[in-house]
Amino acid sequence: MTAAYISLLVLVGIERLIELRVSRRNQRRMAEQGVRKIVEPHFPWLVAFHTVVLVSAGLEVLLLHRPFIPALAILMTAVFVLSNLLRWWVIRLLADLWNVQIMDSSRIRIVTSGPYRWIRHPNYVGVVMEVFSLPLIHTAWVTALVGTALYMEVLRRRVRMEDSVLLADPAYRLAMGDKPRFFPRVFRRGSGMPGAKRAA
Repeated sequence: MTAAYISLLVLVGIERLIELRVSRRNQRRMAEQGVRKIVEPHFPWLVAFHTVVLVSAGLEVLLLHRPFIPALAILMTAVFVLSNLLRWWVIRLLADLWNVQIMDSSRIRIVTSGPYRWIRHPNYVGVVMEVFSLPLIHTAWVTALVGTALYMEVLRRRVRMEDSVLLADPAYRLAMGDKPRFFPRVFRRGSGMPGAKRAA
C-alpha cells in the first residue's frame, strides 16, 4: 500500500501543476479585461506549503514507517474525495474566473450558484479538508496536524486580504457581505441575499 500511497501523492502534485497552468491562463484573460492582480507577499509561501505537505507526507510514511490502517484510510479517503469534489465544483462554477491568486474579478461576472449561496470561500474549505485528510490516508499524522495548523495561519492572512478587496465592491458586498466565510448558517436570521463570488 505504501507504493500506491506515494503514487497518489505524485498524482496530486501533478494536479497542482495543472491547476497553476490553468490559473496563469485565466489570469492573462482577466488582465486583458482590465482586472488587476493583487500583490500577495505571502503567496510564495502558499505555493511552497502545498509542495512541502506532499513531500512531508511521503517522507513521514517512508522514514517513520507509518502503518496503513484500513479503517482510517477508508474514512480519510472519503474526506479526500469530498474535498476534491467541492474544489472541482468551485472550479467549474468560476470557469475562467478561477485562479490561485487574488484577482479583483467581480467586475467581470458574479457567480450566484452552487456553494456560494451559503458561504464566501468554499474553495478554501475544500483545501483544508484535503490538507488534513491526504496525509492521514497512510497515518502521516504529524504532517496532517502541523500542515493543517500552518495552512490555517496562512489562510487567515490571505482571506483577510481577499475580503478587503472583494468587499470593497458594492455589488459583491451587497450579495455576500452577510454570508459566513466557511460554514453555512444552520439557522438564518431573516431573508438572505443571493450568493455571489469571484475567483478564489
